[in-house]
Amino acid sequence: MSGARPSYDSGTALLVVDVQNDFADPAGSLAVADGAAVIPVLAAEIAAARAAGALIAYSQDWHPDVTPHFAKDGGTWPAHCVMQTWGAELHPDLPVFGHVVRKGSNGEDGYSAFTMRDPQTGAMIETELHALLRRRSIARVVVGGLATDYCVVETALDAIRLGYETCVLRDAVRAVDLLPGDGDRALARLRAAGVTLVGRLADAGPGDSGARQSKGAA
Repeated sequence: MSGARPSYDSGTALLVVDVQNDFADPAGSLAVADGAAVIPVLAAEIAAARAAGALIAYSQDWHPDVTPHFAKDGGTWPAHCVMQTWGAELHPDLPVFGHVVRKGSNGEDGYSAFTMRDPQTGAMIETELHALLRRRSIARVVVGGLATDYCVVETALDAIRLGYETCVLRDAVRAVDLLPGDGDRALARLRAAGVTLVGRLADAGPGDSGARQSKGAA
């Protein structure tokens, strides 16, 4: 997979990461600046993936009211994507045609769509995503969504660790940049791990990792 856009076939999965109201809508509790700009890019990729018979899967933070992921409970982030709330819903402008993988439902911590950390033992546990991809004999994954320096980078790194040929849609991600340059450093980690970046911005230099922080993180 190289060039301005990836190619899709029955052995490819498009993974749409956490395009939820709390991240993509300016009114969200952890809104990423320019986060909604990923949606039309992802919509085009979803259409291309559907036409080619590729698998499409979506990840969705789905937290309880109390979780060690939240600052009020000893974690890092303000409350976000609390299950059954508006903020946890996938953005209404995002086309949804595929399996939705919810993560964090039992208070687990972590960012990847593939793995979570048990809140009691600290052990890493898998979501159902890897098993879903294996059932469909997926060899390649294409990743886009929010945010570059958290859930996107961790999902893509897990994908390559698990043996999938992996690319990230450079035009369909935005960074939090909680610390200046976090997005650029995440992209550098991806390149170093063997992840391919595709899209108009794939060869962008430092300082062009996406829109900067608005209210928080994803």
